[in-house]
Amino acid sequence: MTRRQLITGTLSTIAFRNSALDLAESLLEAGTNGAPDDEDYWRKVRSGFDLDPDLVMLNNGGVCPAPRVVIDAVKRGIEFDNRGPSYRMWRLSEPKLDSVRKRIAGLFGVGSDEIAIMRNATESLQTVILGLNLQSGDQVITSEQDYPRLITALRQRERRDGIKVVQVALPVVPTSFKQLLDPFESAITPRTRLILACQTYSLNGTTFPVADLCELGRHHKIPVVIDGAHGFARLPDKQLDLGCDFYGAALHKWLLGPIGTGFLYVRKPRIQEIWPLQPADPDLDGDIRKFEQFGTHPAALHNALDEAITFHEAIGIERKAKRFEYLKRRWVDKVRDLPNIKFQSSHDPAYSSGLTTIQIDKVPRDALASWLRKNHRLYVTTSHGVAGIDGIRITPNVYTSIEEIDRLATALTIAATKGIA
Repeated sequence: MTRRQLITGTLSTIAFRNSALDLAESLLEAGTNGAPDDEDYWRKVRSGFDLDPDLVMLNNGGVCPAPRVVIDAVKRGIEFDNRGPSYRMWRLSEPKLDSVRKRIAGLFGVGSDEIAIMRNATESLQTVILGLNLQSGDQVITSEQDYPRLITALRQRERRDGIKVVQVALPVVPTSFKQLLDPFESAITPRTRLILACQTYSLNGTTFPVADLCELGRHHKIPVVIDGAHGFARLPDKQLDLGCDFYGAALHKWLLGPIGTGFLYVRKPRIQEIWPLQPADPDLDGDIRKFEQFGTHPAALHNALDEAITFHEAIGIERKAKRFEYLKRRWVDKVRDLPNIKFQSSHDPAYSSGLTTIQIDKVPRDALASWLRKNHRLYVTTSHGVAGIDGIRITPNVYTSIEEIDRLATALTIAATKGIA
């Protein structure tokens, strides 16, 4: 099947909105090959968004704007349900969750009975961290670069249950995967019960050798949970490529879904052993749906993921990954040789892609971020010295234009050579 046949065939079976189908087909039939530097194609992609004309969003690693078709679907869903919510939302809209579940499972290459639709990556991953049976003295290994909310969850278990949390140090700019794996392997003891790592670290975009870590976990019979917040829908990896037992991701990041959507993958044999955050009936002990028992919530959000997946599939994950790397190289190559700029991310796409953190000598990170926003309408976020990573983090997305990337490079050149006073 051609990509067009595949997507439009999928759309017809799930009864998509015409606007989503029209956009998908327009991307597929744009008359271009969608190469990383094919600006005609990427302008077509950008046209699917309503963006703030006064601010260039370069903190897509935090949360991303959804395409217009996704927001329209949310609005329609809320309006539909609101006309009779106790009937329409629970009887008509909520059952559509299983269609979304199947499509997410397809993207990740797993069974739909292994995917729970959640509200964000934090909730997904904390479900595993707080739900696994751990005893006093049991050890969990993670790193100093892992997401703060997950470290907070582990520290709470440390206070409550007496477990031991070990945070290993990782190189800021790795030059080999061995440098990333060895600290985890060296920390393993007979009491190690869980390993937590990121597919891509949020502080500076380091890409972790997840498959090797999961193989290490299997060798020692230790389950591995992977934070996929910056991997899913940005990198082409599927579960089979990774081999993890647990995986959580936000869908309002790189999939471009509605804000407040995410998913949790649990390898089917392990569903039974994880307690849900919200209590579930005993007959759901082995059912992935036990993790979705969080009460009344807007069905329109998870149903609109259909349109987000359509948009994602119309572009294609390989094309997205190449575009992210192209945008990074374009601005990095313009400033990498400036003497005052220090990169805290690797230039090698094997170890880092898309997300990049830099520091400019004698220019405080917060002042630099504020100057970029006020003087150049460029919005970035900051890394505040955690694990030795201190600077501004830059994360473009599929709608980011070449003009915006070049504006960033020009602004950074000014800051590095002339200062921001």
